[in-house]
Amino acid sequence: MHRHEGPSRGKFAVGLTVAVVLATAATAFLISTFNERPPWGTDIAYEGGFVQASRIRGYDVDGSRTKALLAGECALMERQGMGGDRAVHDPAAWVAGCLDGAAGRPSRNQGLVR
Repeated sequence: MHRHEGPSRGKFAVGLTVAVVLATAATAFLISTFNERPPWGTDIAYEGGFVQASRIRGYDVDGSRTKALLAGECALMERQGMGGDRAVHDPAAWVAGCLDGAAGRPSRNQGLVR
């Protein structure tokens, strides 16, 4: 007969059970903490506003739409629900991203270190 090296079946089963219980508890904690908002929801909202304003700015031939965004249209768009699902995570971050995109500033989420 050949003897198996490692933990016995009983110890392995107990260890596996403990690991599953801990993973389930950690998942339940994260879900209860963040519910439907992901932990990085602020970054998602900011980038959503930034991308939308950058696209508007890119297609704005005479510059009137960009001026309107900077003059308050970003906040108006967010209040009217034009920010979509991304703005729901953090409306203020969405507006900040929109203003940065309209002004032509680089995204605050750019680069390796923030």
